[in-house]
Amino acid sequence: MIKYFLASVAALGLMASGTAFAADMPIQNYEPMAPIATPIFTWTGFYVGANAGYAWNSNDDDKYFGSTYYSGGNNDDGGFTGGAQAGYNLQFGQFVVGVEADINYADLKGKDNTLAWEPSSGSLGGSQSSVEWYGTVRGRLGFAIDQALIYATGGLAYGGGGNDRSFVYNDAIFKAKNDIRMGWVAGAGIEYAFTDNISARIEGLYVNLGKEEANYFAPVQLNRKDTEFGVVRAGLNYKFGSF
Repeated sequence: MIKYFLASVAALGLMASGTAFAADMPIQNYEPMAPIATPIFTWTGFYVGANAGYAWNSNDDDKYFGSTYYSGGNNDDGGFTGGAQAGYNLQFGQFVVGVEADINYADLKGKDNTLAWEPSSGSLGGSQSSVEWYGTVRGRLGFAIDQALIYATGGLAYGGGGNDRSFVYNDAIFKAKNDIRMGWVAGAGIEYAFTDNISARIEGLYVNLGKEEANYFAPVQLNRKDTEFGVVRAGLNYKFGSF
């Protein structure tokens, strides 16, 4: 019994000393692993892309003979348009500012075959004009909601095409020249980024290349023509890394 009693006392002493030793050991603190941060999408960066859509004329074409108005028309025919664009965006919080330039083909033609008769000089009439290409240099201002961007745009527009306006006056044929015209453009659109580099957009533009006043038989015949058209198009962009 004495042996069992001494053994029990020794065991209790070892347990007490082990507990005291453990209490004196320094406590080691382990910092938790930081979560892996998901990259935040940004619209900042250079991009290039292509577009395609539909454009339609909204031209007023008025002709005057001397001081007397004799014919007028509205060319509202339309056709395919497509081209390429390049630009740069810079994002501040949810606001995005940028600049973009594009160059495009357009199938816009208008015809006016109205004829007029003036006994002392002969007949006048017949014209065809077109916008075969156009380009823009625009600023963009947008509001980003995650990977969607709603934006307004506007700036400089230019374009040209074939002008085949011919008139007969005193048995002589007069023709207009081809020219490049400049004006302005305004519009809006929405763009969505599917990845960090690929985005798609839909936008609408109004393009006005100004009013042409050509007096072919000075001062007898005056032709006044607005060159303006609307565009609805879709586009696809590739954005390079942010700078």
